[in-house]
Amino acid sequence: MIIRWIKSLGPGLITAALVFGPGSLTITSKLGAVYGYQLLWVILLAVVLMLTFTGMGARIGLAAESSLISLFRDKWGNSAAWIAGFGLFFVTASFQAGNTVGAGLALSESLGGSNALWITCISLLAISLLFFRSFYKVLEKVMILMVAVMLVSFLLTLVLAPPDFTEVIKGLVPVIPKGSFVLVIALVASSFSIAGAFYQSYLVQEKGWRVSQKKEALTESFTGILVLGIISSMILLSAATILYPQGVKVSSAGDMGLALAPVYGQFAFMVFMVGLFGASFSSLLGNASIGGTLLADALSLGRDLNSLPVKILISLVIVIGAAVALVFGRLPLELIVFAQGITIFAVPFIGFGLFLMANDGKIMGKLKNKLPANIIGAVGLLVLLALAISNAVNLFFN
Repeated sequence: MIIRWIKSLGPGLITAALVFGPGSLTITSKLGAVYGYQLLWVILLAVVLMLTFTGMGARIGLAAESSLISLFRDKWGNSAAWIAGFGLFFVTASFQAGNTVGAGLALSESLGGSNALWITCISLLAISLLFFRSFYKVLEKVMILMVAVMLVSFLLTLVLAPPDFTEVIKGLVPVIPKGSFVLVIALVASSFSIAGAFYQSYLVQEKGWRVSQKKEALTESFTGILVLGIISSMILLSAATILYPQGVKVSSAGDMGLALAPVYGQFAFMVFMVGLFGASFSSLLGNASIGGTLLADALSLGRDLNSLPVKILISLVIVIGAAVALVFGRLPLELIVFAQGITIFAVPFIGFGLFLMANDGKIMGKLKNKLPANIIGAVGLLVLLALAISNAVNLFFN
């Protein structure tokens, strides 16, 4: 029963694994270590928003015969399709270096060898997965394995070092401690991924779900997001329980690994590196899949994960990430600024387009948004706009 349930996660886990990358892991650890349980509510907010927009993407995938980019093209013209496709391609490509560096760091720190060597090996491995006969099935297995490693490790930590449940309840009450605003914004931005929600429609169609299978498709989509929300919460709780009382501020991967000490003792660092590799490599694969597939669709080259044009463009995202990581050794500030610039203009537009599509009765039929989805969706759009304004201020006025 459990094995069958795990195997059914599919698209939801792929979307969730994209969302939970090394950035999310770092920010969540730091929030718990510096502010204790106070910001647990931020994860809850991000999960609710992500569930709502992922549900929209899944229902669009069920209701429509054509892809979401094609729907943009039919409804608003080629320009809308190109903005969505190119925008998401550049966002995923710009941040791909962070995923590549994270995966390389995890292996070089735990197994030895140069970071550059591991970055090259990881990138070649990721590209080789594209040319398996059924890339989607390989992708599913990789994502589920990586998520399982993180889930088990942090669950065991909380069992052996249980949190203060009174403080946990208090952490669900919205409050922004002094000095935490930037980290709160960063966590929401990294956890509430419109790219992941948008791509959910493609994954549902790749899976072959139909309208009659709405319950199974939504359960699958939501389960993956909930699992990653639980992992994020467990990481924050572990850091708040173990690191916060010690005054550890989390300035390195080694500091984050201390949160697993109650379970693994002197091996905590090594186990954490496995989790870091899981977060990084799964995001690397998911990120590249989104960027390559959506750009191929925007260019009318198809959207089948097994087609050559899509594989080439997915490989291009991986190569860009590896090249930046090898040249700079990190995600350079200039690239972050560029990605933020793309986000300012592209992501709110894409989120609004997704929202409007989910409310189009002609396309959606009975799967059209209900009132609760529209209320939460409107809040999500305001959050996206606020993030865009925040990025614009940092980009142009700082």
